[in-house]
Amino acid sequence: MNYTDSLQYLTDLGHELRGVKFDLANMRLILDGLDHPERAWPSVIVAGTNGKGSTCAMLASILSSAGYRTGLYSSPHLVRVNERIRVDGSDITGDDFALAFSDVERSVSRLLIEGKLRQRPSFFEFLTATAFVHFARTRVDFAVLEVGMGGRLDATNCAEPELAVITNVELDHMEYLGDTRAAIAMEKAGVIRGGKPVISGCRHPEAAAVVRKRCAELGAELVELPTFARLIDLGHDDGRYSFGLALNGTQFAALRTSLRGRFQVDNASAAAAAAWKLSARGWNIPPSAVVEGIARANWPGRLEICGQRPLTFLDGAHNPAAAAAVAEFVRSEFRARPVTLVYASMRDKAIEEVAGLLFPLASEIYLTRTAQPRAANPEELLARSGSLVGSVPVRLVPDPAQALAQARATARPDGIVLAVGSLFLVGAIKEALSENRLG
Repeated sequence: MNYTDSLQYLTDLGHELRGVKFDLANMRLILDGLDHPERAWPSVIVAGTNGKGSTCAMLASILSSAGYRTGLYSSPHLVRVNERIRVDGSDITGDDFALAFSDVERSVSRLLIEGKLRQRPSFFEFLTATAFVHFARTRVDFAVLEVGMGGRLDATNCAEPELAVITNVELDHMEYLGDTRAAIAMEKAGVIRGGKPVISGCRHPEAAAVVRKRCAELGAELVELPTFARLIDLGHDDGRYSFGLALNGTQFAALRTSLRGRFQVDNASAAAAAAWKLSARGWNIPPSAVVEGIARANWPGRLEICGQRPLTFLDGAHNPAAAAAVAEFVRSEFRARPVTLVYASMRDKAIEEVAGLLFPLASEIYLTRTAQPRAANPEELLARSGSLVGSVPVRLVPDPAQALAQARATARPDGIVLAVGSLFLVGAIKEALSENRLG
C-alpha cells in the first residue's frame, strides 16, 4: 500500500468522529496483532479540554533538547495527516507513513478474516496504531501522546505512560463525555496510572476534586499546578511571555514562550513540571533543556501570525474557554486597534457562547464555512448569533480563503484580522496560503 492508497483507505473510513468507539477492545487486539509496538518506548500522555497540543509540543521540544529522540502524536491535523506523527519536530514522510500504515492494515485484515475483529477500526484507531508502529520502527527514546478526546477510552490510552498530564477540564464534546465538569474530568482522569505521577492544571474545583480522588484511589502522586507552582517575574512582549517557575525546591529561570498568549504560560508550566518530574524519576533533563525546549517549541494554528498590515492571526479556538483566552489576548495586546473577525464553527459547538466572547471585539465580522459535514454555514451562524452582532457589519462569505482575503482588504492597515473558531478553518486558510489563493 503506497501513500496515496493509505490516504484513500483513511478517507473511506469516514470522518474522525464517525464510528467513534467507546471501548479499547479493538485497539488492544490490533496492538497485540502488531506485537505491541507501544511497549517499545516510554511515554507521557496528555489529556485536557484545551492546551493539550501546545503542552505536548513544548514537552516534546524539551525532551528533544535534552538529547532524546522524541516522537509526538497529536490531533487533529491542519493540512496534511502527516502532521500528526512527528519525530524530533519533523513530520512523518509519505513513504514512512505508508510503510507503518501498511503494517496496520495487514494486521487488521488478518484479524477480520480470523473473526477477532468484527468491524474495521475507526479513523483515529488506525492513525494511532500507525503512529505507534512508526515510533517503534524509528526507535524513539520517548513518545509524547496527545489524547484525541476524553482519555479513559481514547485509543492513545492503550500505552502505559510514565506520567500523565491533565491540562484543564472545561465543557466540550459533552455529547460524548458528559454534561458536567465532574463527568468530563472522570473521562480525562482515565489516563492516570497507579504509582505514576500526574500533573494537573485543573482550576475548577469540581474537576480538580475528581482528579484528586482518582489519584488517591490509584496511589498516584499528584502535582496540582494552580497551588503548587509559583510564577516569578511574569512579563510579556509581543504577546510572548517570560517568567520564572518555582516547583518546590527547584526553580527554572528565564523561561520564555515561543507561542503567544497568557494561557501559554499555563501550558509551559505543565510541560516544565512534567519534565521536572521525569527528571526526578531518572531521566536526564537538565534545566537548560527545559528553557531551550519551551523557547523553541512550534505549534501552528494557535495565535499564529499569517500576514502583516493588517496583522493577521489564525487560532483554532472552538469552545468558550479557548475563545475567552483569545479575547483576553486581543484586549491585552491590541486594545486600541480595530479588529476584523473571520469566524467559522462546527454546528455542534457552543456557537452562541463563543460568539458572545468574540463578536464584541469586532468592528466587522465575516462568517464563513469549512468543508466538513459538521460545519455550520454562514446563514446558520448568523441565525444563532445575530442577536450578539449589534450594529457591526456582517458579511456572509462561504469560502474561508475568500472571507479572509476580503477581511484583509477591508481592514485598516494598522488593524487586526482574527480568523478563529475552528482548527478546520485554520487548516483551510493555511492550505489556501500554501497554494497562493489569498492574493
